[in-house]
Amino acid sequence: MKLPQLVQTQFLSVHDAATVIHKIGLETVFKRMAEYIRADYLRWHDFEKCARVANHSEDGVIELMPISDAKSYAFKYVNGHPKNTLSGLPCVMAFGVLADVATGIPEFLSELTLSTALRTAAMSAVAAQELARPDSKSMALIGNGAQSEFQALAFHYLLGIEEIRLFDTDPKATEKLIANLRSTNLRLTVCSSIAQAVRGADIVTTVTADKTNAAILTADLIEPGMHINGVGGDCPGKTELHPDVLRRSAVFVEYEPQTRIEGDLQHLPADFAVTELWQVLARQAPGRRAADQITLFDSVGFALQDYSALRFMRDAARELGMGQPVSLIPELVNPKDLFVLIHPDTHATQEPQWDKAGQHAVASALANALSVPA
Repeated sequence: MKLPQLVQTQFLSVHDAATVIHKIGLETVFKRMAEYIRADYLRWHDFEKCARVANHSEDGVIELMPISDAKSYAFKYVNGHPKNTLSGLPCVMAFGVLADVATGIPEFLSELTLSTALRTAAMSAVAAQELARPDSKSMALIGNGAQSEFQALAFHYLLGIEEIRLFDTDPKATEKLIANLRSTNLRLTVCSSIAQAVRGADIVTTVTADKTNAAILTADLIEPGMHINGVGGDCPGKTELHPDVLRRSAVFVEYEPQTRIEGDLQHLPADFAVTELWQVLARQAPGRRAADQITLFDSVGFALQDYSALRFMRDAARELGMGQPVSLIPELVNPKDLFVLIHPDTHATQEPQWDKAGQHAVASALANALSVPA
């Protein structure tokens, strides 16, 4: 009997994703990622949305972030473990899937550790394009870890930021950032304190990792006209901004039900007024109202951005012929007979050629996934 057509999933490893980015160019990647994010946010009501599902432990959190429209379902698996760097592991590791709603077939499986860093920075820049002063040229960057270079470059490429003022409690983190960005046109200024970094900055980005209720940015440091990009507070019990900073600001969020649980907004009462960013992008609500207004994007990360990132990486990989097919779905003559795959008589017969090819593709994909470019 003729077997049905083999269902295969396109897999994009870390190595493949990095190659895609190198070939396209980081500036173009940020611009295109931002376009995908804007386009999806303008379809806000097309999506079935929910806050992410989180499992917390003493050392960190593991989360699932699902979202879907009538055509595609997406989810991201992601963790946040600040102590991981002591063991040589990233604080954040992620992968994600785009699936067909009509059949449930997982069509695209991708790394999302690198892609999440890109989409987070692109989202910050999209928000700042609406909320920061148009003449902004300088940014304070508090926290110089794994996300910091992405934030710096997204703001440089998408908003024309020329100077980044750096502070981190770990001098080696700042040294790492300077080494990575030395070849850019950015002016990088190392500061000895948060106050020194923030003073006179047009934009302030906080992107720290510690899972604590911190208040690294206080109201006395805030100046009229600033835009604050709060990125590091992203789960219950983890904040970066003193509540008075929010009280002085016009606050914008991705998805209000999630931000009230996870963002710096968690410290304020349920009736504290915020605006969801999609409303600003759709011109249903104003962004910045005046040059001296203080604006704040309380960013916690939302599944719609991962949907955008997965769409972009899938499309970019197809354009460049990157990635490889893997067999995640069994090929069955009778779709109701799954047991045949392990039936003794079936197992004793010759292995189909597509199984051999599929296993080889999986092995190659896993080998590539473990080969991360320096």
